Amino acid sequence: MPIPCTTGQHADHDVYASLCPCRDILDLIAGKWSALAIGALEEGPQRFGAVQRRLQGVSPKVLTNTLRKLEAHGFVERTVYPAVPLHVEYALTSLGRGVAEPIGQLRSWVELHLDEIRGTDSCAPAPV
Repeated sequence: MPIPCTTGQHADHDVYASLCPCRDILDLIAGKWSALAIGALEEGPQRFGAVQRRLQGVSPKVLTNTLRKLEAHGFVERTVYPAVPLHVEYALTSLGRGVAEPIGQLRSWVELHLDEIRGTDSCAPAPV
């Protein structure tokens, strides 16, 4: 159901409309690395290396780009502490904490139903 745009930039917010900017945000937060980064930051502010270790398999470049996009859209806050060496922490903003719960529910649902999904999908990768 479309929601009226409060900024007046367009009539409604409707993710099903082809030109609605909601799609860009949905694409951002529903992406694998964004969803996992938001989940990792639910534990509190963390340095880049800690987030990277938590998100096994993410390259530094992809994680940097993901955190920058999340910061640019107001989901993550980056704090630089003037020290030698430089100390940088990432934390969820109130907007990020708000989206963390539904994303966490989705992650939990996937973990709960993975065996069922794999049992019906002949194209699923073999267990590692």
